[in-house]
Amino acid sequence: MLLFVGIWALKKIQKLFLVKRVLRGVQVKKIGKKNGAVPFLSIVDRVHVSTFLLKEDLNTLRIGALKDSGVIDFSFSDLPNNMIDFIALGNQGLDKANDLIQVEKNIHFDDDIILKDNEGDAHTIMATLNSYYTTPLRTDIGVDIAEFNPLARMAMDTFVLWVNAESDIKTLDDYVAAVSAAGGSWKMGGTGTGQEDSLVTAMLEKEFGIKHTYVPFKGGGTVAKNLVGNHIDSTVNNPAEQMGFWKAGKVRPIVAFTPERLDVFPDVPTAKELGHTIVYWMQRSFVAPKGMPTAAIDYYTEMFEKLSATEEWQTYAKEKALVADMITGSELQKYFLDERAKHKEILASSE
Repeated sequence: MLLFVGIWALKKIQKLFLVKRVLRGVQVKKIGKKNGAVPFLSIVDRVHVSTFLLKEDLNTLRIGALKDSGVIDFSFSDLPNNMIDFIALGNQGLDKANDLIQVEKNIHFDDDIILKDNEGDAHTIMATLNSYYTTPLRTDIGVDIAEFNPLARMAMDTFVLWVNAESDIKTLDDYVAAVSAAGGSWKMGGTGTGQEDSLVTAMLEKEFGIKHTYVPFKGGGTVAKNLVGNHIDSTVNNPAEQMGFWKAGKVRPIVAFTPERLDVFPDVPTAKELGHTIVYWMQRSFVAPKGMPTAAIDYYTEMFEKLSATEEWQTYAKEKALVADMITGSELQKYFLDERAKHKEILASSE
């Protein structure tokens, strides 16, 4: 789902402004002995992509996938050699990158590469979701998000509990009873342990004393397809991932994890109104590297403010069940730090 929002915004940005490249994710690892901390592009916590230079060819900026102490060069494959085109491939690009990682060909190691350090870069921004703060909490990557410059929170994404439309389950009570009767064999599809949907799944288990068999997939779109195919029994997924199947009558929303009912699903109750305080959001924001010049920060912030005010963006957000609640600057930084503290407790309670 981040891909939908990120690419839509990216295309609009390219029309309105000149942006050299947009990176998506968080700084996830330090690599290279001579160049200090190097920002990586972290995609769904399963593929890590970075810009890098070969010492023998310092004039060509390349991209590749992190593999142990080296980088797998995409220039030897049919994958794009620039970050924007790679992001635009979506899950297709992730799958191809995964295949290259498994084959382990065309690897450049530490002594041969210079990974691009983006500190102070005025032309690199990152699109983020909740992994912006959960990844540093779950793994020892030496990243402090307080050092990044907040630009804009474009929207808050929502979560809904879904079952196949052929299921007899129509209410939250029906769902809890079915999962309880399954005795731990109920298959809940998701995008991976530690991802947002897995946290909501843990909240459900804690609230109702039930147990799922969590089945991870490569992305929300793959999860949606597996629910339609009855390969899993349910999923907690963003509405945008399921929207096409819902309109086709293939899936059924059971409950929304929002404070109020979603306009797109007016007949779907919230867990809160049913007496269960399970409310969870996923933010869709843009941040900038440490040390970005103030003029550049102001430029991007104004750019996103203009984008957020467009009728096209507001319509898109409504259709995808996004809450277009934009904040910027110090207010956004406070939000990030508050959410980091909140997710530290959520992660601790879900273990």
